[in-house]
Amino acid sequence: MSTVLTVSQVNMFLKSLIEGDGRLKNVMISGEISNFTNHYKSGHLYFSLKDSGGVIKAVMFAESARMLRFMPKDGMKVIVAGRVSVYEATGQYQIYVRSMQPDGVGTLNLAYEQLKEKLHKEGLFDKSNPIPAYPERVAVITSPTGAAVQDIKSVLARRWPVAQVIMFPVAVQGELAEGQLTKAVKTVNEYDAADVIIIGRGGGSIEDLWAFNSEKLAREIYASRIPVISAVGHETDFTICDFVSDLRAPTPSAAAELAVPNIYEEMDRVEALYMSMKSLVLDQIDDARMYVDSLTSSPALKEPESGLLRMRKELEYLESKLILLQKNKLSYANAQVARFSGMLHELSPLKILSRGYSVLQNDKGEYIASAESLNCGDRVKALLSDGTAEFTVDSVTIDKENDNA
Repeated sequence: MSTVLTVSQVNMFLKSLIEGDGRLKNVMISGEISNFTNHYKSGHLYFSLKDSGGVIKAVMFAESARMLRFMPKDGMKVIVAGRVSVYEATGQYQIYVRSMQPDGVGTLNLAYEQLKEKLHKEGLFDKSNPIPAYPERVAVITSPTGAAVQDIKSVLARRWPVAQVIMFPVAVQGELAEGQLTKAVKTVNEYDAADVIIIGRGGGSIEDLWAFNSEKLAREIYASRIPVISAVGHETDFTICDFVSDLRAPTPSAAAELAVPNIYEEMDRVEALYMSMKSLVLDQIDDARMYVDSLTSSPALKEPESGLLRMRKELEYLESKLILLQKNKLSYANAQVARFSGMLHELSPLKILSRGYSVLQNDKGEYIASAESLNCGDRVKALLSDGTAEFTVDSVTIDKENDNA
């Protein structure tokens, strides 16, 4: 009679069979990635590998994924190495990936292109701080023993010996290089130690230059307030550091030439400016001398007494003309005042009263303009030209004809 097994027992048995086969403990499989999932919290990668005839599930745990120099994605053709086993919870066999590399494209080249595309989309390649025309301090971040540092020092000393060269010795390849390069750029900015930064090294393979393709270094250079000149490798070598810097030089020597002016060219330029200014001043002196000569040849200056006499006569004429003008204005004003005074006198109430007219007021002091406002028995005051008279109203008669008029 057949033994009844549980699902777990079957899955465990299949797992033991697969893991017992030594050929499946270390296999390499090529295929195209699909259904890629990156569990950012745990760091584990889950995906499938497929070709035209089949699919196999795959998982890459965080400790192995951290060693990748590129980020896998759907559609990418890769070669993975690992062991095949069964996941007992689902009964599904899968490959547990230890390492991965692109199929047909170098791992470093792929990582370089991926980071380049990422930083370009973020705008890190748009940075362009101007290089100072006359730097007083130049920071050099490179290996203290390579040929590049000697080339940079030599060019700086020859072209602009007045500048202070501040060395920041770092590793330019290997495990320590990324951290030391990044820290050096940060330190120069923190202490405002220079007016311009040169960072670079001599030529080498992509592996030798890889520290200059660091994302951390790229972001530190982008954040730098001090302009950065990148000089990594030869003219044909390009790194992420070149794209994110303010200026890219084809070689370390060229970087030094771009960082500082040529002191001899500057001296020639100053000399040319001096000669131009001297010529301009001499021309102005000649113009002034000619002007003075023209003044001294003037008849007025040759005979100053006759000139002063003429000016005195002109002044006397203007003075007499001004006095006459003021007299005419004063006469006109007096005439106007007299005319207006006469007009006001004719309109004066006293003038009217002197002709026999009088003004009436009631006992309240109000002026009486109409007979209708009077009643028998009212006390009335008459204002005359030489005094007042008071009387009582006995009767009031109203002229109807004038009233109707």
